[in-house]
Amino acid sequence: MASRGRVDWAQLARPSLAGIEPYDPGESRDELKERHGLGDLAPLNWNEDLFGPPQHVLDAAAAEVARAPLYPERAYSDFRAAVAEWIGVPAECVVPAHGAQALIGAVASVFVDPGTAVVIPQPTYGLYAQICAAGGATITRVPAAGLRFDLGAIAAAARAHSARMVWLCDPNNPTGLLIGRDEWGEFLAALPDRCVAVVDEAYGDFSDPELRARREQDVLDGRPVIVIRSFSKVFGLAGLRLGYAVCDQAVASLLNVVQEPFNVNRVALAAGRAALATPEFVPRRRAEVAAARQVFADALAPAGIEVVPSQANFVLVRLGVDDGPVCDRLLRRGLLIRGGESVGLPGYARVTMGPAELMRTTAREIVAALQA
Repeated sequence: MASRGRVDWAQLARPSLAGIEPYDPGESRDELKERHGLGDLAPLNWNEDLFGPPQHVLDAAAAEVARAPLYPERAYSDFRAAVAEWIGVPAECVVPAHGAQALIGAVASVFVDPGTAVVIPQPTYGLYAQICAAGGATITRVPAAGLRFDLGAIAAAARAHSARMVWLCDPNNPTGLLIGRDEWGEFLAALPDRCVAVVDEAYGDFSDPELRARREQDVLDGRPVIVIRSFSKVFGLAGLRLGYAVCDQAVASLLNVVQEPFNVNRVALAAGRAALATPEFVPRRRAEVAAARQVFADALAPAGIEVVPSQANFVLVRLGVDDGPVCDRLLRRGLLIRGGESVGLPGYARVTMGPAELMRTTAREIVAALQA
């Protein structure tokens, strides 16, 4: 048989994937500890929960391991019912998934064709653009006004390009800034017909309930809104990968067409149900995170270092210098923070909130790095 040579996989793949780099999480924490000779490394860079999930949630997850030989129920009816009761929508409007990232991919699979016009602000979470570009979308990026979304410009871009989809993160990652209720309503009214607003509310539970938009009602009122939420942040279940969409029943059916069957594991579902059984937990964790933000800001204030007001479990620190050396110095001190350069905000650093003493230590090391 004649040799055919090596397969050129790039030529066989979808053309829209050309030039798109996969997400690179960087070195693992273990690798960083080994390279720098560190006994411990505080992970303040990925916005994970640093306070710890409730023990009863961990117990529920552990107990479910015994049922690992069985597939989860395909309809996830008990989990969907728990979410529906918690947020006040019909269970038919809840679509569980293997984390918010899986839902971002599923939404793009439903609505993005080659050439579909999509509008995304910047800076924001990078996966929206990556996934839509991989589907062949034509993406328009709209720069922020300062650090805030320029919602007027985003809506204008959607009209100008007859966009099918607009992506927003609220509170936004990496700024922590929240879209106000009034400006949200004005923005939604300014979108063109046949344009879907997809809003990632992964950090929404940390924001003041009196300030944030109630997009469940938009869904119930038939507006073109899809909401994505996560159990990774406020409930501290990032390692179990559990999220859900809130959407019109017709959208839910479409998402269930493109999502793989049994895509949420039993352990995650059990943990999610247990988390929702204690509604008092979220306000308590929200208050703990808000207190940590204040401790951190207060510790930096005497040095004149500005912290951007945040409604998330992280804050953006204005360093005013190259963020790379500052982050490197903190890394050598056992504190891993996210440099602004990597999220489109050079001269800033993004810091995940944790217990008060950790935040005082982190603030002290940032001050030392800037004064060195």
